[in-house]
Amino acid sequence: MSRIAKTPVPIPEGVTVTIEGQAVQVKGPKATLFWRVHPAVSVVQESGALRIMPNQENRDSWAQAGTTRALLNNMVVGCTRGFEKKMSLVGVGYRAQVQGNTLNLNLGFSHPVHYSIPEDIQITTPSPTEIVVAGSDKQRVGQVAAEIRNFRPPEPYKGKGIRYADEYVARKEAKKKAK
Repeated sequence: MSRIAKTPVPIPEGVTVTIEGQAVQVKGPKATLFWRVHPAVSVVQESGALRIMPNQENRDSWAQAGTTRALLNNMVVGCTRGFEKKMSLVGVGYRAQVQGNTLNLNLGFSHPVHYSIPEDIQITTPSPTEIVVAGSDKQRVGQVAAEIRNFRPPEPYKGKGIRYADEYVARKEAKKKAK
């Protein structure tokens, strides 16, 4: 049985939550997020917190309740603080630059890579080898970061590529010629 589902989601000051049937809308200083709750779960707002309860006492309903609680908590955090993913480019000549609504990447290909930035996501490049993807929707931030990383994932021999700032790349030893 899920224990995370039993913990209520606190609603901080400046955040309003509207529940209409299975639709939940969270409005905060940074964004407004909307999500439809699974039919096996009900969400109740009480005394500055959201309480999530399964409609039936079975394993699947408790699993859905735990997932719903985590997603609603991410919505509240996204509307107040937001989320960000930091990435770094490792390789000679690898550069990133934001120009308007496009992220331009030089990744050692014969051509530059242009990535169109979605409207709900902010991308900044504090230095030419760093990329910061930020936004209020945790799933969207992670998806955009994964799409950028997919242009040149880190390879295990030299470690070149785009990697998350906290990612560890296991290095391999190159094949050696027999004498």
